[in-house]
Amino acid sequence: MNTKTLKILLSLFALNSITLYLYFSSHPDHHRSPSNIFGVSEYSQHHRPLSVKPWPILPSYLPWTLNPNTKFRSCEAYFGNGYTQRVDPLKPAAEPHRKVLPGGAGGGWFRCYYSETLRSSVCEGGRIRMIPDKISMSRGGEKLESVIGRKEGEELPDFEDGAFQIEVADRSRIGKTAVDEEFLDKYVQEGSVGRHTMRGLISSIRLVDADEFVCSKWIEEPTVLVTRFEYANLFHTVTDWYSSYVASRVTGLPNRPHLVFVDGHCEAPLEETWRTLFSSLTYAKNFTGPVCFRHAILAPLGYETALFKGLFQSIRCGGASAHDLWQNPDDHKTARLSEFGEMIRAAFGFPLDRHHIRKPISGHNILFVRREDYLAHPRHGGKVQTRLSNEQEVFDAINSWAPNHSECKLNVVNGLFAHMPMKEQVRAIQDASVIVGAHGAGLTHIISATPNTVILEIISSQYRRPHFQLIAQWKGLEYHPIFLPQSYAEPQEVIDKLSNILKGLGC
Repeated sequence: MNTKTLKILLSLFALNSITLYLYFSSHPDHHRSPSNIFGVSEYSQHHRPLSVKPWPILPSYLPWTLNPNTKFRSCEAYFGNGYTQRVDPLKPAAEPHRKVLPGGAGGGWFRCYYSETLRSSVCEGGRIRMIPDKISMSRGGEKLESVIGRKEGEELPDFEDGAFQIEVADRSRIGKTAVDEEFLDKYVQEGSVGRHTMRGLISSIRLVDADEFVCSKWIEEPTVLVTRFEYANLFHTVTDWYSSYVASRVTGLPNRPHLVFVDGHCEAPLEETWRTLFSSLTYAKNFTGPVCFRHAILAPLGYETALFKGLFQSIRCGGASAHDLWQNPDDHKTARLSEFGEMIRAAFGFPLDRHHIRKPISGHNILFVRREDYLAHPRHGGKVQTRLSNEQEVFDAINSWAPNHSECKLNVVNGLFAHMPMKEQVRAIQDASVIVGAHGAGLTHIISATPNTVILEIISSQYRRPHFQLIAQWKGLEYHPIFLPQSYAEPQEVIDKLSNILKGLGC
């Protein structure tokens, strides 16, 4: 064997070893995952598993190991695994006494991980049966044009008693609820949410015996149940994406889970990303009969994430690299939003090492995120609120100025996101050196921006809200605001600000 061949083999061995190490270190708590409680063979002869997507390797990933010493209101408690208090209202039957039944063993289970910092829980259970006919809501997933005028109340779920059921072997518990009101008040608090759908779902769970536990379909693989509220708004949808991602990591899932939308919202463009991030997507009402989940996870509402709560309470966290935090843990810094941004980019197939490289030959991209009219949901008139009254004028001024900038080649990108596929939106964000835009949900995309990206937000007097300043802060991105006396921006002021930003980039 020659030296060159030996080097190639050693390199491949080293790469394989690193990959295996990263995989197993990324799931150090896999024994907590109920997927392994009964063993795969129990169901494999009865049910054909659905295909699942593996987790990508993320440069900013840090282990999600359950750590009871996570400090209250630390950055990890807000953005990562602060769900440190485990409660088991229904424990699985002891293994030696279990009776194996066709389709799987009897005896389900239910537990929650509670975060004192966020005052919410990630809950999960096994052998859970969902009866769609006991959930009052519209079917969901329809074409928007076919449901114009439908009221929001029709799209959110109301649960009858027994809409969800768990099989139990203990006959003394048959017919009872899985949890009582005291449990809900402590671990699934309503807070400021007027209609807490996850609380309603858990409240509906009834315990049944094996004879009643009949399923028209079994889903063996872990499945996250999600209720969306403002599903057409990118900011609120990102909070739901993040909540589902966190729930998947907290429960130690070895692969990306399937999703079931427990709501009746119509089809929306943002579903493209839901389907890309996770293994599959189904609407609850699209099942034709009772469906049983071997392992179901209940994602907290998007309103319960730090992304939303930070709008009303002070979350003093800065962004840092995972490498720095691994070597020097800091309760006031986080890499979790960078990790999630990488998750989005990786899900769309983009390489994750490009933020280390700047290519001055191709120039710097200045992405101008535009606000466009589009029909968002059945109750929407198709017109967006104006946040920058002379947006076109400002864009045209930047477009005329950029070719004359002598220090660096500048490419101005017209970010017409409302009419771009989501993958192209993420690509534009990833490739941007500077992201400019009026305050609006489209700027939420900065969660996927690379570490050297600079944010310039133009803020009118009526929309002085901290959404994007906070995301930039939590990711460690350079951020600059322009505060307007009303909604008109002087184009030259924007150009002057851009010039100063570019100087910082070596231009």
